[in-house]
Amino acid sequence: MKNMKRNVQQGFTLIELMIVIAIVAILVALAVPAYQDYTIRAKVAECINNAAVVKLQISEYRETTGGYPSTAAEAGITSTTGDTQYCDATTYGSAGVFTVNVDENPGVDASITGTIEAVLTPTFLTGAGVDWQCTRGNTASDNYKYLPSTCRSS
Repeated sequence: MKNMKRNVQQGFTLIELMIVIAIVAILVALAVPAYQDYTIRAKVAECINNAAVVKLQISEYRETTGGYPSTAAEAGITSTTGDTQYCDATTYGSAGVFTVNVDENPGVDASITGTIEAVLTPTFLTGAGVDWQCTRGNTASDNYKYLPSTCRSS
C-alpha cells in the first residue's frame, strides 16, 4: 500500500474549458446590444436635459407677461440653443411648445435610421409655475426605445 500513489488532477479538461467559453460567449452576446442601446438612450437624455434652458426661458416669459412668446427670439431663445455634439438646436413652435431635435446620425450613433425628437408642451399652473409634458413627436417607431419613458406617449 505504501507504493500506491494517488492521481491528482492537474488542470481542467478540454470539455470543461469549452463549456466555460460557450457560457461567456452567450453572456457577451446578450450584454453588448443592451449596452449599445443604453449609450444611445443616455445621449438622447442629454438632449432633453439641455432643453432645461429653453423651458426656463419660456416659463419666465409666461410668468412675467402672462402669455407665451410668439417667437423664439421673443423668449430669448437663439438659433443655437440646445445645439451640442448629440443635439441639434431646438425648434420653437407656438404657445410655448418646442421640439428637441436629436442629431441621430452621426451624432448619437451611425446605425440609427429615422428621426428621434421630443416635443415639450407647457401647461400653466395658477400660482405654481409651468408643468411640462413630453411626447415623442415625429420619432420613428423603431426609435421609441431611445426616448425616456415619459416621452414615449403620443
